[in-house]
Amino acid sequence: MPQGEYLQYGGQAIVEGVMMRSPRFFCIACRAPNGQIVLQTEAIEKTWIGRQKWLKKPLLRGSLALLDAMALGSRAMKFATHIQIDPAYLPVDESATATPAAAPAAQGPSKKVQDITVASTMVVAIVFGLVLFNYVPNLIAEYTQRAMGSHDSTRINLVSEIIKMVIFLGYVGLIGLLPDIRRVFQYHGAEHKAINTLEAEQTLNMENCKNQTRLHPRCGTSFAIIVLLLGLLTFTFVPRYPITGGKQGIPIVDVSVRFLIELMILPLIAGVAYELLRFAGKFRNQGLVNLFFKPGIWSQYLTTREPDETQIEVSLAALKSVLRAEEMNGVHPEEEVNALESAPIVVPTNPL
Repeated sequence: MPQGEYLQYGGQAIVEGVMMRSPRFFCIACRAPNGQIVLQTEAIEKTWIGRQKWLKKPLLRGSLALLDAMALGSRAMKFATHIQIDPAYLPVDESATATPAAAPAAQGPSKKVQDITVASTMVVAIVFGLVLFNYVPNLIAEYTQRAMGSHDSTRINLVSEIIKMVIFLGYVGLIGLLPDIRRVFQYHGAEHKAINTLEAEQTLNMENCKNQTRLHPRCGTSFAIIVLLLGLLTFTFVPRYPITGGKQGIPIVDVSVRFLIELMILPLIAGVAYELLRFAGKFRNQGLVNLFFKPGIWSQYLTTREPDETQIEVSLAALKSVLRAEEMNGVHPEEEVNALESAPIVVPTNPL
């Protein structure tokens, strides 16, 4: 597979499953409560934003890719949650006791409702992330440094950036202690192993996949770390009090203005981080490149865990599905795209 092509393959871990995407398709593979692997493969629909070619230029495509990943991730998470509660996928003894009235409630909502839910989830996630990892650190830095009598804006900026890193790493580390999140992190490791097997041009089977590392240079965790490091190098030297001519004013006003300034610069930083991540993917075997991106790789020890064979099986099923969709679509484009938009299918256990 050409290098530029495998860069378009990636995935996300979800509840008891993995979402894999290719240039034109995405597949959600979930382990149902009854042990079956449920697959849903669809063509990637290009939104109005996705059809704007100018947004695909370097430095601009990073923010677009992030929003796209969040949208697909939200859809995948909803599907995975539905599979876990659908009576059709419960173990035999449990499904037999499920009441008929419970079945309609487990049916998926209409596409319009799903779209609204996905959009709402994205907005809430973005707002939560910006407040927790940007506004709160600036607030803490502003008040603590003023309490210490500091009026050095560069110092306050530096403290704020350090707090951002501490909160991010602490947050990821703490949620990783939760059993359910730990399983998601295992699926995250399984997703990386499958992609690493593909990029190594090895046969997609259990043995090859198990031998791969659970770390990957193009991981979203690495992206977040690069954004934080670029923010440290950038925001530290951006004037903190531009409206008041460098003088401190009302703390909450200063913090809010600072937040808006960083918000305007953040898409550019995300764009640079995205290009660096692509660079890391292209030259992942170069020693100097690996050394430069080590912080992002190390951070994945927090967001991944070693998966078991059942989790690797799910990850391989998802990746094989999008590869098969790409191959089939190349022969009969219209027919195969429509066929792939049908209901979820169940594959036998241990199909690999």
